[in-house]
Amino acid sequence: MAFPAFYDEVRRLVVYDPLADFLGAAEGGRIEYGYADAVRLAGHSCPTVASAYWMTLKALEFLYPGALPQRGNIRADFRADRLSGVTGVISSVVTLLTGATHDTGFKGLAGQFDRRKLMYFLADIRDEIRFTRLDTGAAVDVRCDPQKVPFAPGTPDLMQKCLAGTASTKEAAEFKANWQARVRTLLLEYGNDPEVFFMRPV
Repeated sequence: MAFPAFYDEVRRLVVYDPLADFLGAAEGGRIEYGYADAVRLAGHSCPTVASAYWMTLKALEFLYPGALPQRGNIRADFRADRLSGVTGVISSVVTLLTGATHDTGFKGLAGQFDRRKLMYFLADIRDEIRFTRLDTGAAVDVRCDPQKVPFAPGTPDLMQKCLAGTASTKEAAEFKANWQARVRTLLLEYGNDPEVFFMRPV
């Protein structure tokens, strides 16, 4: 399996998962995620998948300064409905990294490690997602504005040709390169731009 090389340049997230520790699934309960894991989950790489990965990483690093984020100890609230726009894709990546689910997650063992009722939609929040630590109540709101990172000129026209099946081999290759170049730019050049990735402590 060959991914674009820039995937390996994107900062990785290491979390502590007490369930993985308890069951011996990962040594010391430490699990490491990279952008490629989000791509494997979604089946594609796009600004939505990239923003979901990066918003979650930045929120967890903010909530756990100098410590490993604890997977399963984080609640995620979304302003949008789960079926609107790209909320479903984003929430899937959030689940991957935090363990939080609405009602489909692990039910727990003897009252521990329950991953349900940690994700909610149509929340009364100003921004896109609110991440909250269950142990301390510390919370941060995040949102991403990928529109501030433009496509290369001609990319929309190339996409239409590819969708219609009329693109040449050269045009299809150019579209793919342009598409991933925008994802790379979003993550590696705008990842710390507060106008693209906004965070607001609650």
